[in-house]
Amino acid sequence: MYIILMYDILTDEKGSKVSRNTFKICKKYLTHIQKSVFEGNLTELDLMKLKSELDSYIRKDKDSLIIFKNRNERWLEKEFLGIEDDKTSNFF
Repeated sequence: MYIILMYDILTDEKGSKVSRNTFKICKKYLTHIQKSVFEGNLTELDLMKLKSELDSYIRKDKDSLIIFKNRNERWLEKEFLGIEDDKTSNFF
């Protein structure tokens, strides 16, 4: 399944550690395309692993993480404003 994941981490005392660990975990499973945005194809099992690992760092009362799921990446269109980055070549 095709995933787009984005997160916002509160920049408080512990936020930099949470942000660093969240980034590392996301990078293990997905392609980093922009600051706190990742994309890629994952199996259901890998998505469960990703969410489980992230769950140990994301603070439910301070941080936000959104996962968009689609069965097929071909149904998405991409439009750039500004610099076009080839890391997002998964879109058609």
